[in-house]
Amino acid sequence: MSLLRIDAERWYRTTSLGDDITLIDEPWIRPFYRCNMWHVRGRERDLLVDFGLGAVPLRRHVPRLAERDLIAVASHTHFDHIGAACEFDTCHVHAEEADILASPDRERTLAAAFLDDDMFEALPPTPFEYHTYRLTPPCQIVTLEDGELIDLGDRRFEVIHTPGHSPGGIALWEATTGTLISGDVIYDGPLIEDTWHSNLTDYAASLRRLRHLPARVVHGGHFPSFSGAHLHSMIDDWLRTHDA
Repeated sequence: MSLLRIDAERWYRTTSLGDDITLIDEPWIRPFYRCNMWHVRGRERDLLVDFGLGAVPLRRHVPRLAERDLIAVASHTHFDHIGAACEFDTCHVHAEEADILASPDRERTLAAAFLDDDMFEALPPTPFEYHTYRLTPPCQIVTLEDGELIDLGDRRFEVIHTPGHSPGGIALWEATTGTLISGDVIYDGPLIEDTWHSNLTDYAASLRRLRHLPARVVHGGHFPSFSGAHLHSMIDDWLRTHDA
């Protein structure tokens, strides 16, 4: 049975989590595949981490993303996180994956492996089709490095390089509030450790590094947000399971 098509106006959902952080997601994509896009309001500028599938124009249908100066950051370059990156004049990404963002083919972004009916409860509006899905690179790419600071005026996020899930994965850490935006290196659901550019040794090192953070809340790349205590527990379980 073919899946229903959803109107563009209903494709995105926004949920305020307090602390001037809003979750933007695509509720018609099933949870395992559904990317969390994190919008952080700053005094001088905003931050957006990740861009979803890109099958429906993001900025047109989530007006808050076009209201103010905004820093657009890709946590990594898998297709479900960079689909609408091209809607922003400049996109920031770790240097290890800048080449993928500049030329985002279906294979290296995992679209060829994962983009099918299993992803969806309902489909984006026409003309979206699997076989014609293509990713467009942003006009300008700025590379990020470990330890770099993203300054919103009253908020500062430190870039933490977290290879493992992918070589250029990053997390963003706001020490003053204990807020971690973790990307796909860890979230409260089944982790993906076996993509073509995953590395378990790097994964273990990245998780050990995050284990030392005094996190209060974690906003992952998928699934609901969770506490710092749960972060530490999940990391301990992962390291134990992998004898790392």
